[in-house]
Amino acid sequence: MLAEYLPPLLFLIVATGIGIALIIIGNVLGTKRPSPEKLSPYECGFEAFENARMPFDVRYYLVAILFVVFDLEIAFVFPWALVFRELGVFGLVEMGTFLVLLVIGFAYVWKRGALEWE
Repeated sequence: MLAEYLPPLLFLIVATGIGIALIIIGNVLGTKRPSPEKLSPYECGFEAFENARMPFDVRYYLVAILFVVFDLEIAFVFPWALVFRELGVFGLVEMGTFLVLLVIGFAYVWKRGALEWE
């Protein structure tokens, strides 16, 4: 029974060893030229700020919503296309409902200005 766990265990050991070895090799052989610009914090496309409670521009959240919407579209449309003939009219109506909701989400982010950058 324990012999069945040997291949996954060996795989985990080898994968961990390769990961650790690559980190060590990168630290030993990699060039190190730190500068104030490289060591400064950088987040979300703009310089870091002192106050963590400072409000963010809503466009960052809208871009995230847009990404999730189109990611879900691919995640659902591709398998649906593979079994379209077996689903029949019910599957067509359900996918039509899903696509209408997708278009509503796209219209929302478009109307809010998430697709327009200065």
